[in-house]
Amino acid sequence: MSWTDVVIFVGSMAAIALALRLVERFVPHHRRERQNEVAGFIFAGVGVLYAVLLGFVVISVWGNVGAAQQTTFNEADSLAGVYWISRSLPLPLGAQIEHQTLDYANTVETTEWPLMSRHRSSPQATQLVYDIRNSVLAYQPATLQQQVLYDHAVTDVENLASARRERLNQVQDSVPPILWVALIAGAVLTVGFTFLFGLSNSLAHGLMVLSLGALVVASLILIKEMDYPFSGVTRVDPTAFRVFLSRLPPPR
Repeated sequence: MSWTDVVIFVGSMAAIALALRLVERFVPHHRRERQNEVAGFIFAGVGVLYAVLLGFVVISVWGNVGAAQQTTFNEADSLAGVYWISRSLPLPLGAQIEHQTLDYANTVETTEWPLMSRHRSSPQATQLVYDIRNSVLAYQPATLQQQVLYDHAVTDVENLASARRERLNQVQDSVPPILWVALIAGAVLTVGFTFLFGLSNSLAHGLMVLSLGALVVASLILIKEMDYPFSGVTRVDPTAFRVFLSRLPPPR
């Protein structure tokens, strides 16, 4: 959780406490007690609707994180396919492709990953994909075995490029602004509805309102942190590329 999240949480709780205090001052509890039964019935419906909305958004953003993680493993698998085929290709082309795949994995892990948290990509990594494709397409198979290796290498390169495009598209995955409007408006309405209840024990009423407010605000902060798959507390790490780089023999 960042300092921004802490400020949002503390500020929201202070605003709720202040608003409740003003309501209790200008509308005493004995005037609000008359509406407790009706307010309780309506509040139950509002709470259910807002809970459904929150659940939908949380499942959606968590699905984006899972999809982004799967994409990174697909990309790393395709890169590994190109790498292992390059080990079977004749020199010097085989060694050239091998080093290009290693350069790509290192560039993605060390350079591009930090950029993705700022919704950017690495031009160097993009160029390396072009270089790998050009090197593979430059190979001229002379035997049936080499033709099979060439076909697999071309397929892996195309899968690599496709997975990379998908990963870069997922960098921008986020909750649409209209949903944020609905989430914030629903939070204000849900918490604000609790102000309508009148209790003779102001301390108990305040604790109940603040507890509900804390739960709602914490849920919104969680959604904010999960909003982009490659940033926040649930961000996808370059684990797939680290695994790929950690399990390789010495380069030729």
